[in-house]
Amino acid sequence: MKGQRIRACHVKLAGMGKARAGRQIQFGGQSRYRLEAGEAFSDLAVSAAVSALSAAGREIGDIDCIVCGMATPMQAIPCNAALIHERLARGLDIPALDINTTCTSFLSALDMMSLMIEAGRYDRVLLISGDRASAALNPKERESYELFSDGAAACVLERTKEQDCGILYSCQKTWSEGAHDTEIRGGGSLLPIASMNGENRDAYCFSMKGSRILKLCAQKLPGFVEQCFREAGIKREEIRMTIPHQASRALEVLMPRLGFPAGTYVNRVAEYGNMVSASIPYALCEAVEEGVINRGDLVLLLGTAAGLTANFLLLRY
Repeated sequence: MKGQRIRACHVKLAGMGKARAGRQIQFGGQSRYRLEAGEAFSDLAVSAAVSALSAAGREIGDIDCIVCGMATPMQAIPCNAALIHERLARGLDIPALDINTTCTSFLSALDMMSLMIEAGRYDRVLLISGDRASAALNPKERESYELFSDGAAACVLERTKEQDCGILYSCQKTWSEGAHDTEIRGGGSLLPIASMNGENRDAYCFSMKGSRILKLCAQKLPGFVEQCFREAGIKREEIRMTIPHQASRALEVLMPRLGFPAGTYVNRVAEYGNMVSASIPYALCEAVEEGVINRGDLVLLLGTAAGLTANFLLLRY
């Protein structure tokens, strides 16, 4: 676990915002949200960002850096953050960059940018996560086709002198045995878009081997979670609420195996499913708005992502 610790980064989530696509559909009694005609993913990202700025009492000119923690590109070049910058901060020279660990991109970005703030590089960062998952879904793969929603969430992360706020601990690990269990093989340099034909078209769609992912998670996550708790010096009962990645309907099976019984974690899979990189921040924003999480509460953000990557982050909200 060398190099994994973060102790008392003096930052706070000063404001949060969220947005989801406008078209609601039902699969087996569960709701999903997909972009409707005339609606763009960038609309969701900008809406979430504007809400976060408003909640923090800030304007875009107060921001030192714009970061997109997202799993998928809106276009190959430039980075997503530059495209969001164009809509939010055109004419300003605020730096913009992307951080991508697929579904846990928000946690990775939160981890990295809190260190940048702690080091004095920035005072205030606008962090935006979200994806248009529906763009690459394959109707022939029912498990994944019926799981995902399009959504976005954002937060203003800023330096604080408050003693009851901050990131206490963070850890990320990757087990590449699962690198090909969740993937979109086409569209990059290994299988360029120009190579698409009638025979390989499915390679350009999202593919998920759910049973293999669950098996690898069951093998790796219990030890990972226990080691993180030991490193952090925190007990489960000290945590006000755990916000896991809303990965699938298997959440209610996996979480108790990790020591989190029902009622100790947020489960919104039935309400909106998997929002990819927006899953954790969207659920966190919702919990804050509903009063489930309040200032001073100890919150665990926990997620898995393609790779297989896992993130564990303790936050004093």
